[in-house]
Amino acid sequence: MRAQTVDVKASAGRVLCCTIFRPGGRKLLAKGHVISEEDVRLLETEGMEQVWVTELEDGEVGEDEAVGTVAAEMGCGCLEIRLAAGGRANLFATEDCCVLIDDELLKQINCTSSIVIATTYNLSFAKAGTRIATVKSAPFAVALAQLEAVVSILRERGPILQARPIRNATVGVLYTDPINGDRARQLFESIMRQRLDRFNATASFMLSAVEDDNGTTRALQHMLRAKPTTVLVASTTAPAGPEDVIGRAMARVGCHIEKFLAPVEPGNLLLLGYKDEIPIVSAPGCFRSAKSNVVDLVLPPMLARYRLSGWELASLGHGGLLG
Repeated sequence: MRAQTVDVKASAGRVLCCTIFRPGGRKLLAKGHVISEEDVRLLETEGMEQVWVTELEDGEVGEDEAVGTVAAEMGCGCLEIRLAAGGRANLFATEDCCVLIDDELLKQINCTSSIVIATTYNLSFAKAGTRIATVKSAPFAVALAQLEAVVSILRERGPILQARPIRNATVGVLYTDPINGDRARQLFESIMRQRLDRFNATASFMLSAVEDDNGTTRALQHMLRAKPTTVLVASTTAPAGPEDVIGRAMARVGCHIEKFLAPVEPGNLLLLGYKDEIPIVSAPGCFRSAKSNVVDLVLPPMLARYRLSGWELASLGHGGLLG
């Protein structure tokens, strides 16, 4: 990219090197703006005779084209791309969704000298209309070879970002207590409603059960027949492990235990299992308070019907200290 001062009459099609302001301080044309014939007439009207501009050289791509190209390759799902001033492309969610990020691929792209990408957190919930990522280029131009290298990596290993929509999600809630399941429901139902409201979700199926082997197993069997998107077990007790009542009941209904213990505080005693594709989550203590805890981290992917693995749960330790 070569910068030079040129006559306003000869500036059409070139890129402004700096922002132009009117005498009163109001912005007239922004840095990076491609000057049109109409802009030439405007500048002449403002009394300007010369402007500082740049020209693309062979083997270069303009900043807007570069970020637009990368944005189109880096993401998929329910999102849209909007170009912004200054060599920037923003990605917005078009539906309520869970955002999945390939962190290693993101770091690799961000090690280049021409393009950087910022995203929201992996596994996070995004409401429709929320910005979930932005792509920024070096000012004015990007070397074509660098752009092609980034695009090649994305096509081979991408996408970096998936906006996985949350559609028609149903939540089953099982309230359990060693003496009376209704007691657990009375204690936790209001907080459960507040938590689900954060994700525009509601409890579609609710049951209460005495927390013993038979009562909990039967309740889970009834809950699973309704085929909810996910099942939350709100217990008044804290299990010592999968061998306790909730874990035994999960095993008796044919559940695969994915992970016990989460590196998240609050919410260490999370127990995650799957009955076929339906996740079942026991998180004792997490429904006593509306403050953020491990349930808020695992609900978005589950509502988006993404199968959360034990490895991904283990990865929550970085940033898992919530308060």
